[in-house]
Amino acid sequence: MATQTETIQVGGVRCEKCVMRLAHALEGHEGLEAANANLMGVVSLSWDDSTTSREAIVDRLAKSGFPELTAV
Repeated sequence: MATQTETIQVGGVRCEKCVMRLAHALEGHEGLEAANANLMGVVSLSWDDSTTSREAIVDRLAKSGFPELTAV
């Protein structure tokens, strides 16, 4: 198991409801070990690289209305 961590900036986060919607979008994503977001759209992620990928997580966020803006 190789745990990867990264912090990214996503768009579409404007309020506490947005943070909750973001959490719901990632809920149950296999291999995602931790995700923390703040009201500025900064998301810290940890995942098992043997189960999922950064691209799969970012794609799931984008499909839920949270496009990646940049790596932090």
